[in-house]
Amino acid sequence: MSAGILTAPAPVPRYRQPTRRWTEAGLLVAAYAVGAAAYIQVDLAMLGKLATDTVPVLSVIAALLLLVHGAIRLLARWADPILVPAVATLNILGLAMIHRLDLAEIQRANRNGGVAPPPDVYSQLTWTALGIVLFIVVLVAVRDHRTLQRYTYTAMFLGLVLLLLPLAPIVGATVNGATLWVRFGGLSFQPGELAKILLTIFFAGYLTVTRDSLALVRTRVLGVGLPRGRDLGPLFVAWFVSLGVLVFERDLGTSLLFFGLFVALLYVATQRRSWLVLGAVLFITGAVLAYLSFGHVRLRVDVWLHPFADEADTSYQIAQSLYGFASGGMFGSGLGQGYPQLVPYAKSDFIVSAFGEELGLIGLMAMLVLYGVIVERGLRTAIACRDVFGTLLAAGLSISLGLQVFVVVGGVSRLIPLTGLTTPFLAQGGSSLVANWIAIGLLMRISDSARRPDAEAVALEDAPTQVVSL
Repeated sequence: MSAGILTAPAPVPRYRQPTRRWTEAGLLVAAYAVGAAAYIQVDLAMLGKLATDTVPVLSVIAALLLLVHGAIRLLARWADPILVPAVATLNILGLAMIHRLDLAEIQRANRNGGVAPPPDVYSQLTWTALGIVLFIVVLVAVRDHRTLQRYTYTAMFLGLVLLLLPLAPIVGATVNGATLWVRFGGLSFQPGELAKILLTIFFAGYLTVTRDSLALVRTRVLGVGLPRGRDLGPLFVAWFVSLGVLVFERDLGTSLLFFGLFVALLYVATQRRSWLVLGAVLFITGAVLAYLSFGHVRLRVDVWLHPFADEADTSYQIAQSLYGFASGGMFGSGLGQGYPQLVPYAKSDFIVSAFGEELGLIGLMAMLVLYGVIVERGLRTAIACRDVFGTLLAAGLSISLGLQVFVVVGGVSRLIPLTGLTTPFLAQGGSSLVANWIAIGLLMRISDSARRPDAEAVALEDAPTQVVSL
């Protein structure tokens, strides 16, 4: 047997995982094109020419998109390339619809000889800019999402403080029967939107530590496996807090979102369907108690069941919303060619109805698909994440957004009772817009961590050759 030296095989090219930032850039260009076309269509339909402020507004939007894309390239180059373009599309379409309703208000004021109100699109664009700036701040400040787990109980404390802040004297404010706002001087803010993010961080941190004990089955009732009695405590605490929000702040939407988010994360953390069963039982019990105990809940249910019984008064909003959907039909009347201004709060609570009238069922379904894409990319990030806390945090932020869209769209279309939540990224309101951009920033940071190649991996061509005797 002779000895010899095997020659090393030809080098295998190193595989470089693409960052897909150019994909993101192309999608952002498409998002801008869709939004700009909608904005210009509004002007041409209502004025017959471009409004004097259209070019400046569209220029600011383009600059903001360049800013956010550049920040992602520098700070989160491995992050999901589809998430931000989907969000940007919805955000710009929301600006276009607010601009359309601004023009309707100006035309009405001119017909009546009154003074036209200042356009709300400027304030919404300002809040968009602030949201994007805070999105970048999140990418700069949170270089590793796992550091947030250290502040689990701090997030709980701050979240509860923000949730209860509207009840404080002097600063708390009641709008349309719901105590959701705080006012400092001439500024107003809805702290519950930020509380949603902080409480999601708390839920994720808490369940990361306790998920093993919560997954244990001690007893079975009617075939449903239940954990230890003391492990049921967090679920009942979440139930009581959500009922407290409903009772004292008269905020049906936030209480539903808060409780639904916690139950969903319990299921994600433990994979036990029994938590969903317990959550459903507690939800039904709480809903029945709220209906029997509180007049404003009974009113919302009655309006839901009989929307045309008193359409001149208590059910005027939902009745006009349904008329708008019916008028839009399958293809819609066209941007700027309907009458969405007849629906009260068309810029905020009922902006989905405005889009349904002017874009029709097909346009509205396309927008809902965009929301579905955002939720899907968030859940995909949760699955790909390498740590439990990141998985739960990404899942919680995605589920929260999905629940909010379901509650809003279900309310204005009479699938469920109205709750008063705002449509993420579309509706007028700085609180919701800023908070949701912060949530997207956290999702992008987690996605960057999940998709980043392992720095310790050794390429095949770097492996040493070996001398082998034959």
